[in-house]
Amino acid sequence: ARIWTAVPSPQQIRPKSDRLLASRGVCDGSHTHRPLGHAAMILLDGQLCDSPLLLDRGLAYGDGLFETIALCDGQFLCWTAHMARLHRGCAVLGLPAPDGAQLLREAEQVTAGQSRGIVKILLTRGTGGRGYRPPQTARLRRIVGLHEWPSDLDDDRRRPVTTWVCRQRLGHNPQLAGIKHLNRLEQVLASAEWPAPDYFEGLMLDLDGHLLAGIRSNVFMVRDRVLLTPDLTHAGIAGIVRQAVLDIAPSHGLDVRVGALALTQLTDADELFLCNCVMGLRVVGRVDNGDNSYRLASTGIALALADALRLAKVIP
Repeated sequence: ARIWTAVPSPQQIRPKSDRLLASRGVCDGSHTHRPLGHAAMILLDGQLCDSPLLLDRGLAYGDGLFETIALCDGQFLCWTAHMARLHRGCAVLGLPAPDGAQLLREAEQVTAGQSRGIVKILLTRGTGGRGYRPPQTARLRRIVGLHEWPSDLDDDRRRPVTTWVCRQRLGHNPQLAGIKHLNRLEQVLASAEWPAPDYFEGLMLDLDGHLLAGIRSNVFMVRDRVLLTPDLTHAGIAGIVRQAVLDIAPSHGLDVRVGALALTQLTDADELFLCNCVMGLRVVGRVDNGDNSYRLASTGIALALADALRLAKVIP
């Protein structure tokens, strides 16, 4: 993957032979960063290092946001919707809003000559000293990178996939629900449970035992022409594709309901499908939960929605 950063790249992190002084700053060629404050000495893998990236609050506390954007046929899918969610996240975290035009220029720079890939944008509160308390004035740091397209997602998108129910659950935090903040340890721990390579995704429950989301996706259930999806008031990410599905469902003859979903409802479900901006829509054929398994059919509803969203340049 090619990476363009607005701060020194990892290659610019230079070991030093002498003790780092609090008054020393680092210049990346365009502007001078703040000194390292009270960090008199920092070792990176055993080597002295003076990069301000090591004191970035995104690294230290997950104090920031991210967006993952599909690049297809040289176009950024749903760019405007991603920027809107990024701005909402900044408002929640008290971060200054990013310059959308600047982010677009940098995204175009890292994707120059490429027709397909995944663009990841990270925003953090920038360099800070030790302690949780954020600085009164945040100096926004942005990282824009292009990553290779995951080839496994191209394997017969119309084929039903196998999932499992994760032991790791999603905690309740209404203030952070919906936004893509950098704190993703719940998803990391759930991913560590991956039972076997042929499983496509893990399904996550909330603290009350309700089905809430996939590790990396939103969840929909269809029953008697009613489209059901979990309420994300207390946890989960308000996905771009999730909202697009909710928007077009009525035009496909579906009633939409947002609320609590129980695993037992899978017994009577006509269809279950997952979605995100990279995988698109994927029909679930089996859900394993310990010694129990739910087997589900494909009614064609999710495939029809996917065809419509693909035509509208919402999903790959």
